[in-house]
Formats: sequence, structure tokens, C-alpha cells
Amino acid sequence: MTTTTKQQKTSGFTEAERAAMKERAAELKAEGKKGVKKADELQAQLDKIAEMPDEDRVLAERIHAIVTAVAPELDAKTWYGMPAYGRDGKAILFFKPASKFGARYATLGFNDGARLDDGEMWPTEYAVTTMTDAVAATIEQLVRKAAS
Repeated sequence: MTTTTKQQKTSGFTEAERAAMKERAAELKAEGKKGVKKADELQAQLDKIAEMPDEDRVLAERIHAIVTAVAPELDAKTWYGMPAYGRDGKAILFFKPASKFGARYATLGFNDGARLDDGEMWPTEYAVTTMTDAVAATIEQLVRKAAS
């Protein structure tokens, strides 16, 4: 396989994807150390949010406020370098900033630990372009259901 664009490499992963995998490896290494505190994971998450471009940061801060208010039992952490919330060490929801992979929009995603099941098919990732009261209310409902 030859390189045809800046994004494509011979390994098949983009630079951003490889960076996310390295971030995840560092997260797992930190989790493996004894004495890792929830406060440290929260601070790592807040640091990631602070590093984001304004458009993503504003969304991430509002989502953080919603999740901590609606589901305080979920632990703040990072997951592949993205803000995430989970329990028992597993991320159940995460915010993927548009800037992370050069996407058109940010997304709020849910892993299989989220309890969003609805019949035989349901969405697990939602595009978020702006935070209105209606969007915030929808996120609150999704987080409540996911954390139940």
C-alpha cells in the first residue's frame, strides 16, 4: 500500500488515530498503577477539555456539567484521549470533539455499557453542533437512561 494522502499511512491508521491509540495505552498504564485516584482521572479529563478549540471546549464543558449533575455516580476519565464517563473502569459515554479526527461535527457516543437498548436497533452516537436548551434536555435524558 502506498501513501496517497497526508492522512493515509502504510499501516492504515491516520496520524490522529495512532495518537489516540497512544493516549489509550498511556491511560491503561496509568490505570494499572496502584493509587490512581478518581481526582487524578477527573483532572486529566478537565485538562483535555481545556486543550480543545473553543467550539469543542464549549460543548465538552456543557456536557460535563450535564453528566455530573444527572449521573454523579459515573466516574470522569479520559478514553482514547477524549472526555468520558464510566463505571467499574469502563467508559459508557464519551465526547468526541470534531477537532480530534478533523470531523465536521463533535459527537456524544455511548458504548455497550450504556443502557440505551430500544428494540432491535438504536443510535449509539449523536452529532452535536451547538448546545441549545432542547439539545441539553435530550442529552440529560440520554445520560439518565445510559447510567440507569
